[in-house]
Amino acid sequence: MPDKARDWASLPRKAKAFRIAHATAAIVNLTSLGNIWLCAATRRRNRLLGLSVGLLLSEGGALLIGRGNCPLGAFQRSLGDPVPLFELVLPPRAAKAAIPLLAGVTLAAFATLAARPALPSAPTGSPRSQWRPAP
Repeated sequence: MPDKARDWASLPRKAKAFRIAHATAAIVNLTSLGNIWLCAATRRRNRLLGLSVGLLLSEGGALLIGRGNCPLGAFQRSLGDPVPLFELVLPPRAAKAAIPLLAGVTLAAFATLAARPALPSAPTGSPRSQWRPAP
């Protein structure tokens, strides 16, 4: 028999909507983290880098306010969903460790980005600036 707290069918409509929004935000945050690592590894800066950094800094601020827990946890419980997002996909102990682990990976990404400055842009007219994918 499935756990009632994890059972989608037993959740109120508002809790379902919040779970979807929260999962979407988590995917956006992980994508932002991947973008920062990509920019650091390739020493290139893309248009989304500033947004990615700002988003993860604001997420970090929210986690500081929540003392390491999602500050929306009380709101989520008030909607009738007592299960933290990470506990939907990880065992409770691993879910609790996910926040500090991701914080460390994010700080390492910021440090790597700062330590690896962007490569100079290709001058206009150089072969690298004129390359286009084949049709």
